[in-house]
Amino acid sequence: MKSYLSILLLACACTMAAQETAVLDSTDVFFRHIELKQVVVTGPTGAVKMQDMSMPAGIVDRNRLRMTPATNIVDAVAKLPGVSQVSTGSGISKPVIRGLGYNRVVVVADGVRQEGQQWGDEHGVEIDANAVSSVEVLKGPASLLYGSDALAGVLKLNTDPVVPLGKMRLNVNSEYHTNSGLVNYSFNFGGNKQGLSWNIRYGDKFAHAYKTPIDGYVPNTQFRERALSGMLGINKAWGHSRLTGSYFHLTPSIAEGERDPLTGKLVQPYTDAKTYHHGLPYQQVYHYKAVFDNSFYLADGRFNAVLAYQQNRRQEFEEPDQYGLYLKLHTVNYNIHYVTRRLGDWRITSGVSGMWQRSLNEGDEFLIPDYSLFDFGAFITTTANIGNWALNGGMRYDNRHLNSHELMDDGDLRFQAFKRNFGGFTASIGAVWHATEQLDLRLNAARGFRAPNISELASNGVHEGSLRYEVGNRDLKPEFSLQFDLGAEFTTSWMDAQLSLFSNRIDNYIFIHRTGEVIDDEFMTYRYDSGDAQLLGGEFAVDIHPWHFLHLGTSFSLVNAVQLHQPEDSKYLPFTPAPRWQSDIKWEILHDGRVLNNVFVSLGVDHNFKQNHYYRTDNTETATPAYTLLNAAIGTDIMCKGRRVACVSIMGTNLTNEAYQNHLSRLKYADVNPVTGRQGVLNMGRNIIFKLAIPLEF
Repeated sequence: MKSYLSILLLACACTMAAQETAVLDSTDVFFRHIELKQVVVTGPTGAVKMQDMSMPAGIVDRNRLRMTPATNIVDAVAKLPGVSQVSTGSGISKPVIRGLGYNRVVVVADGVRQEGQQWGDEHGVEIDANAVSSVEVLKGPASLLYGSDALAGVLKLNTDPVVPLGKMRLNVNSEYHTNSGLVNYSFNFGGNKQGLSWNIRYGDKFAHAYKTPIDGYVPNTQFRERALSGMLGINKAWGHSRLTGSYFHLTPSIAEGERDPLTGKLVQPYTDAKTYHHGLPYQQVYHYKAVFDNSFYLADGRFNAVLAYQQNRRQEFEEPDQYGLYLKLHTVNYNIHYVTRRLGDWRITSGVSGMWQRSLNEGDEFLIPDYSLFDFGAFITTTANIGNWALNGGMRYDNRHLNSHELMDDGDLRFQAFKRNFGGFTASIGAVWHATEQLDLRLNAARGFRAPNISELASNGVHEGSLRYEVGNRDLKPEFSLQFDLGAEFTTSWMDAQLSLFSNRIDNYIFIHRTGEVIDDEFMTYRYDSGDAQLLGGEFAVDIHPWHFLHLGTSFSLVNAVQLHQPEDSKYLPFTPAPRWQSDIKWEILHDGRVLNNVFVSLGVDHNFKQNHYYRTDNTETATPAYTLLNAAIGTDIMCKGRRVACVSIMGTNLTNEAYQNHLSRLKYADVNPVTGRQGVLNMGRNIIFKLAIPLEF
């Protein structure tokens, strides 16, 4: 830990300091020092310029997303310092911010928080990556805006902005990955005529098993996604009113990593490892969503009201066309708030938000009980710009009522009925001092709140996708965190440097661990418990661009997460990402050409240090060796009569075909190879990606 902190502090001293406000990746910062002053994000007090954000935040724009090799939207964002992912193969990813994930990260899409049973390990975020035009990342407690669960931060996924008045746009996108045979294509058509706006999109993505350098293809890692969405709205001088509907269908096979006891080879259920058809077991995950978004300009401010309905269906199949587990979740979201015009130097936002949920078991296997939930929160926030200072703060109260129902299984009591009520106050206060034109200094303090979810409280059954028997704990208390952030940003015409340090103390931190008990000679038992935790770390990034066509970037991120007052074996929190260093060079070969425009080539190195801070008790986790990945990319815009008609790029990841395991890969804990002694399944080997985008406007 001391050596990692030394690296971080040395980097700070060498570059005169900075904070990580929007430099999320060194591959997208050529003109960031020019654009940053105008970037607007969703802060603790509503829309705010990036330079005035006291809370660590950043934005990843469309170009950055387009040039990122990824299999889903979380995979793309996880390339950023301070952000990582819990993954299952190549198709399933869950976001982790500064060492915290699952129900501690709120994902917002179409203006509402995504609710898809995010406590589950074996399915990702039900979002069509093709529909995301930019991503905002808030690092740290964001309970002021989103209430319970935003303890670690927020991923806000923005869709395409409304097409300018009088215009229509058609976009066609496609890509192919050589390793997993992934094929992805989407069509999008939108327009805006006399204030009537519309947008419709269809996307399809499918992949066969991915390949590793040692084991070859990994059985049952194929998946398929289908997505359809549409928006119809009215945009006038008084504001806007928009109705959005979406459908998402994911069919992932469930990889179990079983091996032949004699040869050690992965058991292959198909003669052809490159089949695109799902294997056994597999899942069917459906997500339906309707959002009614309204904004009205009034004489003294703006009134916003967002209502939404979501339905998530999750089925697990162990036999062809015969599901065992079937969970159906209904969610109604509401968010109503009022933003005043500036009252002198101040602006105030106040409102209420929350949700109602109902979850039902429709299958004949059970992991959690039926339950209903009602969540309510009221908040007030304020922001001000006074001289060289940008100030913000606010407070909120949340109450969550959970009613879990009794369930009988073959005449036996499987789940006992109970009720729990959770409430908590949260607050945030921060300031940015624009010390000079080049230097900004930031300080923020925030208190977060998270109520235990139904899985943590009441699980009692085999979690097939996780290959374990899970037991809940009804005595769990809500989590409360207190996080301090200190940061700085130094910007000149040829360099950008950012530093962000944080300290996060969490009371009643909830985690799952092995108990040592085995059920049915097959499934290890895991139980939810809690304790107090302390997380320390930060991110550092510097980008040097001595000429407009060349930039050299590097970043380092670190989090050390410990459970207080525990022995060495149970000291470190499970699923803590390893320290990571990233560095790259990008060269713009040709700019403003007649046929080829924005031609570039880049080379990057991604090094993950050894993770030997892990939860050892009952073999819950194991250490993970260090590894280094080499990546490269080349791309260009194709022009015709001064207009861009296509964007073409070729990217390569893990070009040296490194055999490695990421510490947050769930397949790391699959069967042990009896021949080599290595446990689990490796991450993906060499992968070449071809992308083509055709944008048309008329």
